[in-house]
Amino acid sequence: MKKKSWKKKLPAWIFLLLLVLLWQLAAVRMNAAYILPTPMQILEKIWELRVPLFTEHLPATMNITLIGLGISLVLGVLLAILMDASEILEEALYPIVVVTQTIPTMAIAPLFVVWFGYGIWGKVLVTILITFFPITITVFDGFKSVKREMVELMVTYGASQKDIFLKLKIPTALPYFFSAVKMAVPLSIIGAAIGEWLGAQSGLGYFSRRMMTQLDGAGVFAPVVLLSVTAMVLVGVVVLLEKVFVRWRGEL
Repeated sequence: MKKKSWKKKLPAWIFLLLLVLLWQLAAVRMNAAYILPTPMQILEKIWELRVPLFTEHLPATMNITLIGLGISLVLGVLLAILMDASEILEEALYPIVVVTQTIPTMAIAPLFVVWFGYGIWGKVLVTILITFFPITITVFDGFKSVKREMVELMVTYGASQKDIFLKLKIPTALPYFFSAVKMAVPLSIIGAAIGEWLGAQSGLGYFSRRMMTQLDGAGVFAPVVLLSVTAMVLVGVVVLLEKVFVRWRGEL
């Protein structure tokens, strides 16, 4: 099984390696590190600045990310449950949920800074604004994917609405929930970085902006690489949790 898994992942690793090599060649040919540093220069910068990056700025970004993602999960699942429970609530809430995604994040994020200052909550709100929509819609679609015949069968056997929700709708929506979380994790990190970029005193987004003012290309890319790696690690954790809680999926 492990050999098959590695064989499936091998093309992705080869493609990633080719991209890194092309990046290295292009950066060397351009010879303008303040615009496009090489991957090696970025890794060297990460190592050089490892203390502030890993002890101050990465924890600050992760704090915002996890708080925003946690609130988005609670809010998104709650909205999905409410919309599934009542057609009236669905008609009332669904358009509002969609409208929130038409608001340009870069336009409203500075307002959060004005309202909440350079504290954590303005950036958390940016993260929530970006992430709760995919969670709400995906989980709601999971509830709606329950077959009517299954509901009618459970009603025939005397099941209550609570039984239907707990024993049928939640198991059906669980794979959708994990898919939503896998989408929301990178978005939450992006939201935190955007908030820090626009106004903060710490965090990887703030650090990248500060390096840009110094025309330090490797310094700009270093936090971006850390954000990408962190997102992949968190998504990997979600995938492992999905395998634990949705074991039956692979049996279908």
